[in-house]
Amino acid sequence: MADPYKTLGVARDATEADIKKAYRKLAKELHPDRNKDNPKASEKFSQVTNAYDLLNDKDKRARFDRGEIDGDGNPASPFGFGGGGGGRPQPGGFRSEGYEGGAGGPDMSDIFEGLFGGGQRGGPGGFSSGFGRRAQPKGENVAYRLQVPFVEAAALEPQRVTLSDGKTLDLKLPAGVETGTQMKLAGKGEQGPGGAGDAILTIEVQPHKFFTRDGDDVRIDLPITLAEAVLGGSVKAPTVDKPVMLTIPKGTTSGRTLRLKGKGFHKKGGTRGDQLVTLMIDIPASDAALTAFVEGWAGREAGNPRGSMGV
Repeated sequence: MADPYKTLGVARDATEADIKKAYRKLAKELHPDRNKDNPKASEKFSQVTNAYDLLNDKDKRARFDRGEIDGDGNPASPFGFGGGGGGRPQPGGFRSEGYEGGAGGPDMSDIFEGLFGGGQRGGPGGFSSGFGRRAQPKGENVAYRLQVPFVEAAALEPQRVTLSDGKTLDLKLPAGVETGTQMKLAGKGEQGPGGAGDAILTIEVQPHKFFTRDGDDVRIDLPITLAEAVLGGSVKAPTVDKPVMLTIPKGTTSGRTLRLKGKGFHKKGGTRGDQLVTLMIDIPASDAALTAFVEGWAGREAGNPRGSMGV
């Protein structure tokens, strides 16, 4: 009978960590997906898996060490041959042994998550049905970084994505999207024996030349003329959707902020943030008529706009 300690190449007093480490190394070398043209490797893989199954189970390991069961997990026979126990013959020559699906069965999904980038449980105890065959691992996930223009992110405009296999698809952005938002496209990763992995997209919202983001709101500094500030009127203002007409109150000063409702980013709750428009009076650098007017303006010395600052 096979000695599970020798199969894994560990000493009889090996710790659980030693046994797990030895199994990981051998499983990685011998896994059928990496040795498709080597049937002996597949057979050896089955042997080391059976050995790990036994030694990973504290009760079975103790029974083996006491000589109560053999290396296949069958009750040891006093007459020198195996029989009865867990090795029940199955049609076609298969035996269901070592892969019991009850609560006591070993769960080795963590082993294969480390080896193959994520395991797949096909049944209780981390195994699939079908005479003890382990569920095949899915393919690797593929990471993408998607740069989305500011305005398109705010308006949730669909994005066309080209995957590594050359295929394209239209992606619907989620409400609340921001830089760092991740989206999973199931089955769009690398192919594997157990199916395709996923595509993981990380969103990067690009900066805009005059819009900035403040939570779910959008901010913009909007230049206006001196005449528009003094006399008031309607001016066209850009938004992330389309330009709108904005009413400027008479006597507006620089820094005054007006609010455009529902012109910000889409929120997860279904509503939208606002656009905050800060008015900035644009004074001509050189205008003789304006200079002459201010010089002769009787009210130019009236009041102190900095008085509240104590200066």
